[in-house]
Amino acid sequence: MKILLKNAVIIDKTSKHHQTKKDVLIQDGIIKEIAPTIEPTDAFEEVHKENLHISQGWFDSSVSFGEPGYEERETIENGLKVAASGGFTAVAMNANTFPLADNRGILQYIQTKAKNHAVSLFPVGALTMESKGKDLAELYDMKQGGAISFYDYKKPITNANLLKLALQYTQAFQGLVQSFPLEMSVANKGFVHEGIHSTSLGLKGIPSFAEELQIARDIKILEYTGGKLHIPTISTKNSVELIRNAKAKGLNVSCSVAVFNLMLTDEILNTFDTNYKLLPPLREAEDIQALLEGLIDGTIDGVTSDHNPMDIEHKKMEFDLASYGSIGLEACFGALNQVLDISLTIKVLTNLKKIFGIEGKSIAKNNPANLTLFNPEVSWKFKDSDIISSSKNAALLNQNLRGKVYGIFSNNQLIIS
Repeated sequence: MKILLKNAVIIDKTSKHHQTKKDVLIQDGIIKEIAPTIEPTDAFEEVHKENLHISQGWFDSSVSFGEPGYEERETIENGLKVAASGGFTAVAMNANTFPLADNRGILQYIQTKAKNHAVSLFPVGALTMESKGKDLAELYDMKQGGAISFYDYKKPITNANLLKLALQYTQAFQGLVQSFPLEMSVANKGFVHEGIHSTSLGLKGIPSFAEELQIARDIKILEYTGGKLHIPTISTKNSVELIRNAKAKGLNVSCSVAVFNLMLTDEILNTFDTNYKLLPPLREAEDIQALLEGLIDGTIDGVTSDHNPMDIEHKKMEFDLASYGSIGLEACFGALNQVLDISLTIKVLTNLKKIFGIEGKSIAKNNPANLTLFNPEVSWKFKDSDIISSSKNAALLNQNLRGKVYGIFSNNQLIIS
């Protein structure tokens, strides 16, 4: 395949071409030339787009597709199509399928289903058998089978000794352990943020310190054991400070934030729309401000869409009975670019690659082309017609966004939306 990207503004701080407008020539998946103007000598597919920008391909560390077991929510094939439309060249797929991805065989099935796609799928293995939190799964075997981390999706590790053992054991093969930040005994039966709005609406709340208590415990265990710990989707002001202090001590801890927690507060719950039932829950404005500051100073390593499709039977019901989760891949970039500048937006969409052991190559001559194509200036509203996911549970529906994805080039394939 021969591709010529015309007049592309390059956003890549690792490249000498950062913030310059160039033509980029790609042949057989390799960047052959970067220059102010390139005139091809033979047949190339030229890509002309208004205000075209390119960056290293984006990575989402937390997506759910349903398959196997919940194909009505999202198949792997359609999920990867959704990821490409959102500008992602790689995704980490959570272990929340049926059967659950707690062994090498299921991981291999998932990878086979995703084979030969432009978007690379990296499976996350369950940390414990059937994600029940009792016995560690076959972590080393799954690592050999392609698991890039170990995580019982949205399920906190209640047994502190189990986390201790996991962090100790995985050091032998550089495994990455994820621990969801929620102390269940404090959260109890809450399902939204505990505050003025939960009280006025009569909805049972989850206190912020239910998250912070778990993070404090996990950091203390990490300080004792060593190893690599990733805390997914933090949401509170004090959580940011706890991780900031842990990094200052030199601990190998990383974290992410879900895009919804940067855009929406719990005020929106007055609609009783179950698309806003998320875990972690939507918090307050001061939490959003702290999360944004954490992204700016590097305390928070990256942003995830936390894409979690749910069929209508699990969402169209009473708020307290509805399932958690929202789709997010299609709107993630436009939402982020609404609250961050473009350079930081690209950083937080690519930064988690290194933490999850995925190689990222700068935009330079003779390097493999793994690129996202986009226009950062387009303003638009996210509507039903923009959803290509099989499920329609979108918390960002009808939000004003900034920046549109044109497509991706990855695995020697060009996908233009």
